[in-house]
Amino acid sequence: MIFSEILLWMGAAIVVIVTLLPFSRLSHGFIRSADFPRQQVLLLALVLIAFAGWSRPPGWGWILGVMVAAALMQAIHIARYLPVWHKQSLRPRTSETVSDARSVSLLAANVKKSNRQYHRLIEQTRRVRPDILMALEVDQDWVDALEVLSDLYPHRQLKPLDTGYGMAVYSRLPLEDAQFREKVVDGVPSLRARVPLADGLAFRLYVVHPEPPVPYQDTEGRDAEMSAVAIEVRDDPLPAIVSGDLNDVAWSITTRRFQQVSGLLDPRVGRGFYNTFSATMPWMRWPLDHLFHDAQFRLLEMRREAKNGSDHFPMYFKLMLTPVKAAETRPDAATPEDMDEITDMIDREKRTHREAIGSDWEDED
Repeated sequence: MIFSEILLWMGAAIVVIVTLLPFSRLSHGFIRSADFPRQQVLLLALVLIAFAGWSRPPGWGWILGVMVAAALMQAIHIARYLPVWHKQSLRPRTSETVSDARSVSLLAANVKKSNRQYHRLIEQTRRVRPDILMALEVDQDWVDALEVLSDLYPHRQLKPLDTGYGMAVYSRLPLEDAQFREKVVDGVPSLRARVPLADGLAFRLYVVHPEPPVPYQDTEGRDAEMSAVAIEVRDDPLPAIVSGDLNDVAWSITTRRFQQVSGLLDPRVGRGFYNTFSATMPWMRWPLDHLFHDAQFRLLEMRREAKNGSDHFPMYFKLMLTPVKAAETRPDAATPEDMDEITDMIDREKRTHREAIGSDWEDED
């Protein structure tokens, strides 16, 4: 067997394995990480289809059929993030007047703790001027550097940490009843706050940064954190925005379950991938930095911002809060069986009291 045929069979095996792994519901990093590279696996499958059709090695018909099936499976999962798909988030309807007083803009930025190019995020923030800046992975040096933004943001909630789970939220709008909580995993905070707007309207802001998946450990910490926030959103009387680095792709079973429980909408659906990680490796990019919102919000703007020294691109969102819920499509509701599985997972993970994954990844030399 010549070298090119060996590569063809190896490539086909990789495509098949990575395509089949996510069908398992096991919450393990080795399995759940296979959710990430669907765009890359789809491209690899198409390349192998073309190569098999051109070279026609022994068994090429079998390879062709399996690669077509794998490509279709991958395409089905990511197709809902293409402009051909029905959207979830709506733009303002003709009967709804766009009001700056009822609008809020947010910049979600994972700064990468070891990144020390503070000036790039500062300059970017002054240029973009979001109402709310959500900076993740901040330590005390980052918080000290961002103090120069105090002229723009009188309301701040700061939780600097040396573990890569630090969080700092800067806001032009009041952050009422703000509280950092460690809902599931010790040392992994999330922020919950009430944000008032005009006309007596207000919304609940949740800023989250759960653990990343790793191939040697289960992902129940991440999955339970997202599910716990989803349950809280579901039971919250205020319309909610949940944003941050979820360490999960938009099309994964975990993110879909988050939407099914919370009922929140994903503005990416029907609009694009908006891949935010990795900013340093163009061939390996996925949508990890998210915003989900209640159906009372209308989407005004969404864009990926320029690099700022981190391994994540920042994401900018602008939404308008209305008194009326509306959506083109909505996520399916979670089943009672799903809720039983979720609550068991949350209880199980809360009892572990282990150290958060990756707490030493961003230590400087």
